[in-house]
Parts: sequence; C-alpha cells; structure tokens
Amino acid sequence: MPASGPILGIETSCDETAVAVYDGARGLLAHVLHSQAALHAEYGGVVPELAARDHVGRINGLVADTLRTAGVTLPEIAAVAYTAGPGLIGALLVGASFAAGLATASGARLIPVHHLEGHLLAPMLERRRPEFPFLALLVSGGHSMLARVDGVGRYDIIGDTLDDAAGEAFDKTAKALGLSYPGGPQLALLAQHGSPGRFRFARPMTDRPGLEFSFSGLKTAVLTALPRDADEQTRADIALAFEEAVTDTLAIKCRRAVEQTGLERLIVAGGVGANRRLRDKLAQAAQRQGIELFFPRPEFCTDNAAMIAYAGWARSGSAQPASAGVQARARWPLQELTPPDAAPLAGAQ
Repeated sequence: MPASGPILGIETSCDETAVAVYDGARGLLAHVLHSQAALHAEYGGVVPELAARDHVGRINGLVADTLRTAGVTLPEIAAVAYTAGPGLIGALLVGASFAAGLATASGARLIPVHHLEGHLLAPMLERRRPEFPFLALLVSGGHSMLARVDGVGRYDIIGDTLDDAAGEAFDKTAKALGLSYPGGPQLALLAQHGSPGRFRFARPMTDRPGLEFSFSGLKTAVLTALPRDADEQTRADIALAFEEAVTDTLAIKCRRAVEQTGLERLIVAGGVGANRRLRDKLAQAAQRQGIELFFPRPEFCTDNAAMIAYAGWARSGSAQPASAGVQARARWPLQELTPPDAAPLAGAQ
C-alpha cells in the first residue's frame, strides 16, 4: 500500500534542481524549481561538472523552502523519493546522497525513482487524468518514444528513436540558427514569425511502416538550407519548416500507434510536450480518431520534482530504509522496471 504520509521528491538528473511534496490524501502540497539555464547558456549546453556543483549549492535551501510552503516538517515526511536515473551521474549523486541524508536524519524511507517513469505519470498530477491503460508519447531532450502503459511499472515500448531525440533535434537546430540555450523554446518563438511554405523538410520515417523515430537528418537538412548570410525572416521561415516537420512526424506516429494498439487514451509527456504546435496537432488528430488526449501542465512537462514525488508515492509501498543505500544510474532502461507491490491507479487531489 502507498504511504499515508507526505512524500518529499527530489530531482537533480540534469540542470534543474527541484523539490516537491506530494500527499496521497491532499495531493501536491508544494513544488519549487531552480533552473541552471543561465549558468550553462555561455557554453551552449549543459556542463556536467557545473551542474553537479550548482545542485550542491541549491538543494538544501530548496528543500527548506518547499517544506515550509507545504506546511510540513521533516519528521512528518514518510519517505524521500529521488531521481536515481537516467541522467548525469554527478548530478544524480547529489540528489541521491542528499535524499539518503534526509532519510537517515528523519527516519523516513527511501524511494529511488526512474526519471522517465516520473514523466509518464506526470499527467496524474492534473485534475483531469487518464485511467490505465493508455498510450504515451514521451518526447524530451534525451528521449522520443511511444509506450503502452498498463499501470505503474507496466511499460511496453512500441516505438523508440534511432538517433537524435526530438528535443535534441530542436536544440541542435536552434544552435545552427544562432539561438541561445536552451534552444527548443527559442526556436518555437522564432517559428511564430515564419512564413508557411517557403521551406519544407521531410517527415522522417513516415514513408514506411513502423513507429520508430529518426530526427538527425533534419538538422543536416536545416544546415543545407540555411544561407550563410540568412536574415531574420529566413531564419524564422526555416524554424517554422523544421517545427512543422517534427510535429507532423510525431502526430503521424501517434496516429499509427493508436491504430495499432486500439487504445483510446493518449498522454504526452516530456519537455517537447509543452510545444504549442505539437499540442494543437495532436488535439486535432485525437478529435478525428475519437480518443482522449492528456497533457501535464507545461511546468510539469520539463524536469520537475512534482512528478518524482508522485511516482515515489505510487511506489512507496516498497520503499527501503536509508541503510539500504542509494542508487544512481546514468543509464537505466525503462524496461527494467517492475510493478510495485500494490500500484495505485491515481492519487487524490
């Protein structure tokens, strides 16, 4: 059975330090996030060593702020959930070791959480949330996959990326267009000023059966189409054509997955899930196919601790004492997860 007390969630897998408190009876009580985007902007991407150091300097204060906002004291915490992987190993170790220290000091239990499971369960934080089973499109900087989700820990990956993830393709293309880090949101803003039809890029791997993704070729296509002396309008036109190609591809693959699985519910998670053009296209496709579509709110599409706290609550029935040690895995296949002893379908508001 899930824990009856509050769960403290800690997320430090990459360049966001985040903390949240979730309670099975009262819902999400508080969540705080610090982004390191400004720290890494001058390097054009995340520097792992700097990320880990910044987590060390931020995490204690963020935990204190989150507990205060939630109106919960550390002794009241039933368990501490932390992102154990996948991610940057140094960043993961900061969160894992801090979580273990808190658990030891308070007598709480420890729950290692798979980062992708957090994303897959993020829609459960909303007032309107899906029932199992459902189809999930997970699109982020490191992942592009389609999965059948039959319950907590019950995941069947039916489509994966062969090279660049969608978010990675957004960031690389944004860099080619001279945009600042993080590039994905900047590219989407630039695309709003683009002229439709001036450029057109292929919708990769949609001319053949299957649910796999491949976005590396789109970056090459952008570099080929981009003039050396491109003006702002040309850059905007290319950004629009690129965004259309990626979002069309994702929508086509989702339609195929719905037809293949027969599932009537689709959830979209991960950072790219906040993209407005993608949301609009999937909403239109869902209406045509007569299926229900679910998104986390945009702030819960990107890395956050609310999803980690919820996933921790869902697995709190099998929490371990702090003496069991911590886990941190830079690589951790989602397929290795197993269901908890008593997996809940959803939590209370």
